[in-house]
Amino acid sequence: MVMDMGRDAEQGVVELVYQPVAGDFSGALRERRRFNRAGKIQKWAVGFVAVAFVIEIAGALAGGHIDWFLLIWLPLLAGLLLLMPQLQARTVVKIAARNGTYRATVTDAGLTMATDNSTTSVNWAAQPRYRETKDAFFTFSDDKNATCFTVLPKRGLQNPADADRLREILDRNLTRV
Repeated sequence: MVMDMGRDAEQGVVELVYQPVAGDFSGALRERRRFNRAGKIQKWAVGFVAVAFVIEIAGALAGGHIDWFLLIWLPLLAGLLLLMPQLQARTVVKIAARNGTYRATVTDAGLTMATDNSTTSVNWAAQPRYRETKDAFFTFSDDKNATCFTVLPKRGLQNPADADRLREILDRNLTRV
């Protein structure tokens, strides 16, 4: 793919090319969990399970009845809740990998995602929020559970300066969460 970097830079166009990996999706799901309703519920659930486990341990140490069911299943439940993004990402990446190489074009109008099998365009009104991590940018829909998201991994950028240009485009058009 040959592009005129001078023209693209002045027009505010950033292109990414990458193969999806599970870490892309687990990162998006983990970041989404930080601000959506379901993530808040999961945090409370993990806290509740931890408190119940501590109460059960304290009761057992005080000489009370030991409920082995709770002692075994409460830590497993907490672990499952904490591993949820990784488990979901493994499923999503299997589906995404079938589409082959991803090519994203990000402009002030929105983003276009093209794969070997499909092309999708998203304007910024559909996903008006974003988060940045050391590995990727994630755009999210504004519904209470942020059900729609797009992953833009930094490893897909053509050169390191593109990360700054991409951040500028996202800052101009989206709200950082």
